[in-house]
Amino acid sequence: MSETRRGARRVNDIPEDVLNRLNRGEMETANLVEWLAVDKKELLRHMLQESNRTEYLEPVLHKINQLKKETTNTVNATIGYELYLHATQNSDSLFLSHLSQHRSDLVRCWAAYSIGKNKNLNIGEMLVQIRPFAADGHFGVREISWMVVRESIIANLKESISLLSEWILDPDDNVRRFASEATRPCGVWSKHIEELKQQPVLGLPILDVLKSDPSRYVQDSVGNWLNDASKSSPHFVKEVCERWGAQSKSKETHYILKKALRTLNK
Repeated sequence: MSETRRGARRVNDIPEDVLNRLNRGEMETANLVEWLAVDKKELLRHMLQESNRTEYLEPVLHKINQLKKETTNTVNATIGYELYLHATQNSDSLFLSHLSQHRSDLVRCWAAYSIGKNKNLNIGEMLVQIRPFAADGHFGVREISWMVVRESIIANLKESISLLSEWILDPDDNVRRFASEATRPCGVWSKHIEELKQQPVLGLPILDVLKSDPSRYVQDSVGNWLNDASKSSPHFVKEVCERWGAQSKSKETHYILKKALRTLNK
């Protein structure tokens, strides 16, 4: 797994054999530097050859070449969506299943994009399908999982919060963290949720349950959620932090409160 291997700090320091294996889809990336360094077109080519789906290659490359700007996110999103389109047009559900279980984390990211881009899914169905990616052992897949459903969550905010309020009871801290991270008012590299910036109280069904979560991974997300909200609704955040501080004296809650108030306490 990627978590057990230390990656290079700079692209130029990635060993040639490691980069070749990453481009062939034979291993997972170990950090963001490697994740960004992978040649997505080369990985796509090897994955399709391995899967006996080479007929998908040229149409997908054509769509990538039509992009106004090729970035890691736009290329990954295009690959994921185009693979979904070609697979569904050919009733090739076996291929989509193969993507979701591939040894390459980037290929699994493409599978996640195929779910987020599927306009035929309602928000409940979309969250059910994205859940395995939210629980993925790789950091990159977990981040992509909430990003690709963000727009659908925004469009169906109250229903999404209701559904995700069940996720926060999951024993897997990755799943619990998804519920918080996917609904952050500002988030990272993602569209803001204006409704939550103005009415952060809507997020309390998720936040209140996580106020003493034992996982630092979850604590960071909850603290960041409230810090996001503090920039547009400072009084709300102060009230929540005062209430949580009175309800819980645990070190977990203390850590969250410190992170939540870092902007207001500057």
